[in-house]
Amino acid sequence: MKTTTSKNKAESASAILMVVIITALAAIVLVSYMQLVKSQNYSTVRSQAWNFTVPIIEAGVEDAMGQLNAHGTTNLACDGWTNYGTIGLATTVYMTSRTIGSGSDYYIATISNFVAGSTNALPVIDTRGYVTMPVLVSSSENSYAMLAEIGVTGAGRGMMARGVRVTTGHNALFSKGLVAKGKIDINGNDLASDSFDSTDPLYSTAGAYDPLKHKANGDIATNSGLTNSVSIGNAEILGHVSTGPGGSVDIGPNGIVGDLTWFANGHTGIQGGYKKDDMNVTFAPAPDPPSGGVTLNSGGTFGGVDYINTLTGGNYEISSLSMNGNDAILVTGTNNLYVRGDVNLTGNSYIKLAPGAKLTMYVNGLSTSLGGNGVLNDGNAMNFMYYGMTNNTSLSMSGNANFTGVIYAPDAAMTLGGGGSSDYGFVGAAIAKTIGMNGHYHFHYDEALAKKGPSRGFVLTSWNEMGPGELANIPLPN
Repeated sequence: MKTTTSKNKAESASAILMVVIITALAAIVLVSYMQLVKSQNYSTVRSQAWNFTVPIIEAGVEDAMGQLNAHGTTNLACDGWTNYGTIGLATTVYMTSRTIGSGSDYYIATISNFVAGSTNALPVIDTRGYVTMPVLVSSSENSYAMLAEIGVTGAGRGMMARGVRVTTGHNALFSKGLVAKGKIDINGNDLASDSFDSTDPLYSTAGAYDPLKHKANGDIATNSGLTNSVSIGNAEILGHVSTGPGGSVDIGPNGIVGDLTWFANGHTGIQGGYKKDDMNVTFAPAPDPPSGGVTLNSGGTFGGVDYINTLTGGNYEISSLSMNGNDAILVTGTNNLYVRGDVNLTGNSYIKLAPGAKLTMYVNGLSTSLGGNGVLNDGNAMNFMYYGMTNNTSLSMSGNANFTGVIYAPDAAMTLGGGGSSDYGFVGAAIAKTIGMNGHYHFHYDEALAKKGPSRGFVLTSWNEMGPGELANIPLPN
């Protein structure tokens, strides 16, 4: 009879045990590998979802910036934006929520006009982007897990949230001294450009230009990219010169472009870094004048001088303005004057701004000639503002008096001739289609115009990722 030995049984048991061990190890390795693959896939799709919030956020920021630049800061409750009143530290909060595409992704954007305790009254934009989580991540993180990590509540199941806070600043209309769409031609005797700051006592005296406190930001710029887009001649430009891409600057043997040190050391030519060809600005039409203007008041006396007309505050409208001889107009208070036709000042005629008076002139005639004694403004440049409207294609200043004010005439060929008897010349800023300067003109750009003058709208000044507390700070709309 045949029997199995204990030795064979032991060998069989050892073989079975080995198979079990190898199978277990293989299973462990396989499970570990699958877990690694799952983790990598999880991380990839989670990262993709995280990154996809960026274009959602950007869409919200663009929406808010468009709303601000279209409606300013006082008329934002329109176009799908709602005034939510006071929320948290912010007051006058406007909010909108919009879905992106046909999916469930969306953003919530808010504009806070003012922040309590802040001296900066510029709007602050908060934008939160919400993106549907991929199925793998959503199921793995169990509903609100991702949102719970970053402190956001109230969103739909499986949503990822991310946000930014954006601060804004004014895009100053008069950020440079002399600006043109086309050619700038500076020729004549004793022509110069520099800058000062009427709001800073270190760079002005009682708000007025002081040659002992001047600065070198009397910048000149044109959009033109042609050869000799700017002809400087022998002028002294304490500041930068900019042209459009490819444009060039023609300068005479004694011409100077640079800073105060460059000038003080007797250099001529263009200082390194003071010529650029990156100018590319859109010039919007001049704004429309306020409606409801009335005719000018007749007569009036101020300081013992008789005036043919007076503007005492409010909106005025006339068909044209022609003055000669010793004709004079007195301006008191804050005024808007709309001239539908031409403006022509000759002889010794002038427009006089009394202390503290302001005049904004809108001209829609083809030609404006500010001759005679021009506009007498003893205040700062923002007290007299000239807007050349679409039909205003010619603007000349040939008076013998100093001029203080700002000019925005993007469709006009502007010529500056003559000039005052002192180094004051022209104080303020000017924008025109083309600019020609001759005679005796010292141009002094007031840097206060970039801070407190008219604005082209708002621009972004900072962009910062929100933390958990900021993301949860403003509740979601119903």
